[in-house]
Amino acid sequence: MALGGLLLLAIVVVVAVVVSSGGGAPKHKAQAAAVHHAVSAPAPKPSQKLAALQARGNTTIRRLAKFALPVYCGGPRGHELAFTFDDGPGVYTHYALKKLEQAHERATFFVVGKSIEAWPGWINRELKVATLGDHTFTHSDLLEMPLSEVDTELQSNRRLIERDSGQSVDLFRPPYGAQDRSVNQVASHLGLLDIMWSMDSRDSLGANWAGIIKNVESDLRPGAIILMHENRGQTIRALTTLLPVLHKRHLRSVSLPELFATDPPTPAQLRRGVSGCGNVPGSTDLTGS
Repeated sequence: MALGGLLLLAIVVVVAVVVSSGGGAPKHKAQAAAVHHAVSAPAPKPSQKLAALQARGNTTIRRLAKFALPVYCGGPRGHELAFTFDDGPGVYTHYALKKLEQAHERATFFVVGKSIEAWPGWINRELKVATLGDHTFTHSDLLEMPLSEVDTELQSNRRLIERDSGQSVDLFRPPYGAQDRSVNQVASHLGLLDIMWSMDSRDSLGANWAGIIKNVESDLRPGAIILMHENRGQTIRALTTLLPVLHKRHLRSVSLPELFATDPPTPAQLRRGVSGCGNVPGSTDLTGS
């Protein structure tokens, strides 16, 4: 009986080992699948209220695009303005998103095709706190190329953004602010609205964090569109001060569709160009995008 008991114990141990090892493989596969899912996760869905607001704003954007005129600011009413960031995604994108999320503020990111390819997956993360706009595929001066190439620059980047994010793109910003009537007509034909700015933070022109803060603070008012760049360390440092300043002044940064849903520029404002935003120091400097 002792021998029989030992044999029975050996059989139980062998069965336990087989069952244990057999159950481990699916666990590892599940973990691998979870990691892959995290990398290729779809863009986050906005809340129902935010989605409705953005849809209303996008309708306004498509209407404004038919004028084939650049937009420099929103309307002067309300308590909202728009922080915008160019040239990403890139090495500092993570920090920009973190600061915006912590402050419960939203923005618009004008992204570049070659940067999207260099930093795959990041535009979906940007959608958590922002709307995406087209900043061309190669970040080239649109005034230095035939209009057929302008069309290609805008369309190729737009397709890439829409493919990777699943979101439609109705906004564009020309690199360096280089645009004219012909460029805007190409954009308008594509249903894209040219977004310029009422204030250049001058972060891409070498301003340090204190200079960026000073420049941006001078135009913190309803309807302002602030130009910044997400790939500048000095800009990230400036956000640490600028975001709390918004709260102190009872302002908030929203995406451009949100701004245009509640307080869009009037046709008269559009026709006046940057002067329709008031006399803002630095607003006509078009070298920083």
